[in-house]
Amino acid sequence: MSKEPVEGAKGKSVKEKSSEGKVLNVFSHGVLVIWAILVVLPLLWAIMASFKTDDSILSTPWALPDKLHFENWSRAWSQAHMSDYFLNTILVVGGSLIGTLLLGSMAAYVLARFDFPGNRFIYYLFIGGMSFPIILALVPLFFVMNNMGLLNTRHGLIMVYIAYSLPFTVFFLTSFFRSLPSSVAEAAMLDGASHTRTFFQVMLPMAKPGLISVGIFNFLGQWNQYLLPTVLNTDPKYRVLSQGLVELANGQGYKGDWSGLFAGLVMAMLPVLAAYIIFQRQVVAGLTAGAVK
Repeated sequence: MSKEPVEGAKGKSVKEKSSEGKVLNVFSHGVLVIWAILVVLPLLWAIMASFKTDDSILSTPWALPDKLHFENWSRAWSQAHMSDYFLNTILVVGGSLIGTLLLGSMAAYVLARFDFPGNRFIYYLFIGGMSFPIILALVPLFFVMNNMGLLNTRHGLIMVYIAYSLPFTVFFLTSFFRSLPSSVAEAAMLDGASHTRTFFQVMLPMAKPGLISVGIFNFLGQWNQYLLPTVLNTDPKYRVLSQGLVELANGQGYKGDWSGLFAGLVMAMLPVLAAYIIFQRQVVAGLTAGAVK
């Protein structure tokens, strides 16, 4: 007789937990659906507007285009010099991304695998670089770049992007290298491999998920960077996409070339979307690889 209330109480608690779980599940899915709508709808509207005429964008902004006006894209690509901005962005971001991953992985591997005096101090210096606002360094950075003759150059902007992205890269990859098994590196050393060969041929391939993850984050930050190129890159010949879009918006005047502006905006967004769609599994794998050893 004494066990029945206990069993009833247990059954009630299980039912309550089950109902609470269902409510929480519905709530979380609802929040995700709302968030997806807020993200996807503006993107789809921008793509739709890039194929419409200026009059239809202003008069019927939510209507589908009567036909696909591909001349908007060709006009933005050629007349608005988006092709030049696109090429400059690819060169700058590509060079800085390679340099950031190479230097960041080498520094992170040393900090994660070797104990030496000042290891923690150097690591926390990189951590401190993440909390330092880049806007406070713009004025001294401008004069340093000017004295070195690196203003209005692609390689100067690449160097600044690398320095700007290294703190987060080292922080991310240091934790990732610590999660990798040390027995593989020890076996390579016993077989006669040097530290350099062990790093490049053994440890770096094992860190591929982490490299892809941090590479995507750096790619997003560098591709959308506007403040640094605006201050350090004033030559119209070397403008990047973010500067080109602002120039396209400001240069309209009374012409109101909204269709060309939306076409240029979609051009700037497509590489970012493509990179994330292609490497989304690797990004998730890199973020979760160090969770369980």
